[in-house]
Amino acid sequence: MLLYIHIPFCDSKCFYCSFNSYTNLFHLKSDYMKALNLQLKYELSKINQKPLESIFIGGGTPSSVEIENYIEIFKTLEEYIDSNTEITFEVNPNSASLQWLEGIKNLGATRVSFGVQSFDNEKLKFLGRNHSKEQAINAINSAKKVGFEHINMDIIYDTSIDTKQLIENDLQIIQNLPIDHISAYSLTIEEGTKFFKKPQSKIENLDIASFLFNALKEYGFKQYEISNFSKNKLSQSKHNYGYWTKTDYLGVGAGAVGTLNKQRYYPQKDVQLYINNPLSYEEIEDISNGDMLFETIFLGLRSDVGVSLALFNETQKNKIEILIQEKKLIKKDSRVYNPNFLLTDEIVLFID
Repeated sequence: MLLYIHIPFCDSKCFYCSFNSYTNLFHLKSDYMKALNLQLKYELSKINQKPLESIFIGGGTPSSVEIENYIEIFKTLEEYIDSNTEITFEVNPNSASLQWLEGIKNLGATRVSFGVQSFDNEKLKFLGRNHSKEQAINAINSAKKVGFEHINMDIIYDTSIDTKQLIENDLQIIQNLPIDHISAYSLTIEEGTKFFKKPQSKIENLDIASFLFNALKEYGFKQYEISNFSKNKLSQSKHNYGYWTKTDYLGVGAGAVGTLNKQRYYPQKDVQLYINNPLSYEEIEDISNGDMLFETIFLGLRSDVGVSLALFNETQKNKIEILIQEKKLIKKDSRVYNPNFLLTDEIVLFID
């Protein structure tokens, strides 16, 4: 069982961000965290599984909330955590001070994930980030200094200003930082974001994507999902794997999502409404067997999880044989694996 906790507060709204986050609601932080704790207790009461495999605290910007506001949350979680529970905090370089990082380490965090996106100051401005190259480097080194062994950083590619030289400059800096995991995301343009009115901000460039992925491999980061690269097996994200293998997860907080017993539920997105009644869901939907099967196939083929051949019908198996012959898929121990995650969409469409 996994747990996702959503923190909707942000210092600034990045131009590509479509997440449920707000820059003008900091006065609600204390009330929000109390409401979140109420929902957390309610969700935990539904399960009998202890300990949790993974806890991921994302946002928004979890590092914009003071440590004291997390204390009651972790008291509630105490009996659901053991030495094997992965506990990740998403952090922004400008708000993750040494003292704050020490605070989450003392609470039990085992992993931090930095929203860096680039070490190029012009690209950071282009993306609407409110930190600098120097702040990002210092924050990552501070995380290592306080004792974090598992440190992730996010990067974004496929922007209109990307060049191989810009990507190479970022990679040169990455080589000298104490990180063991990288999440590399293609820029997405979604409705409601500042970039939505500037679709030209994104340019898909397969050459640059391939260059980035190959360079990360050369630098010792193994790709184990289309957007995720790790130094070794220990540094891979348990939380990510849980999603890809369709493990149930609890979703706590305004704008979170949870899945439990073939149902997907959505807590209130409006922060004030959530504070007023954190146990009221905005929506609950049944997940059909067809949707479950499609998600299992899609997520399996865009990661090294793979997919059991037993899930496919005869027509699909015939198509899979064609893909195996063309070396687009690999068969091993009654499972099929995708050696090139960039082709996942095309492969799934062909099989389906």
